[in-house]
Amino acid sequence: MPVQSIAARRHPLPFALRTMPTLLIMALLLPLLAGCGYNTIPTAEENAKAAWSEVLNQYQRRADLIPNLVETVKGYASHEKDVLEGVVEARAKATQVTVTPETLSDPNAFKAFQENQAGLTSALSRLLAVVENYPDLKANQNFLALQAQLEGTENRIAVARRDYIQAVRDYNLTLRTFPSVIWATLWFRSNQPFQNFTVDEDKMQAPRVNFGTGQGG
Repeated sequence: MPVQSIAARRHPLPFALRTMPTLLIMALLLPLLAGCGYNTIPTAEENAKAAWSEVLNQYQRRADLIPNLVETVKGYASHEKDVLEGVVEARAKATQVTVTPETLSDPNAFKAFQENQAGLTSALSRLLAVVENYPDLKANQNFLALQAQLEGTENRIAVARRDYIQAVRDYNLTLRTFPSVIWATLWFRSNQPFQNFTVDEDKMQAPRVNFGTGQGG
């Protein structure tokens, strides 16, 4: 074996020198990747997940109000048993299905979540219709406080859902439009479109919550 080869093997290049070409290539490519929209998909995905977390937060806020609402109504209209039980059952169903930001691409889970929340909305509407028959209940201070909280929560739900709808549209588009579709094909192949609400946007307004006090939105 040649003497020069033996010497070269005895004194290999330092690790820093051997990895320098790779580091230089990465340093050159990273700005290009960012400039070509490589970060578009993960950014849009995180925005959609954050918007969904806010939707869950507001629905939970509504669910937390319902036990007090039911107890207050029961004090004045205990014989409205079917309506009261309907709200309790609807709340239980609405809180059973959990769609986490990590499972937003599951259409079955999302459909069940949406249907159960819609069922709770309907049950609340029936309860509020019954309340109209009880003037003393509508004048109760605890009930008035619940009214204000429920109104505010329904408005927050509507805003959160609209924000989520837009965030999901933006994210889903990044998976199908140029140039981000290139990155979806090469680097983000496991990313799936997120599910979205199927209700028409003109029906996503906060429902009117009015207990006859003139304060409904």
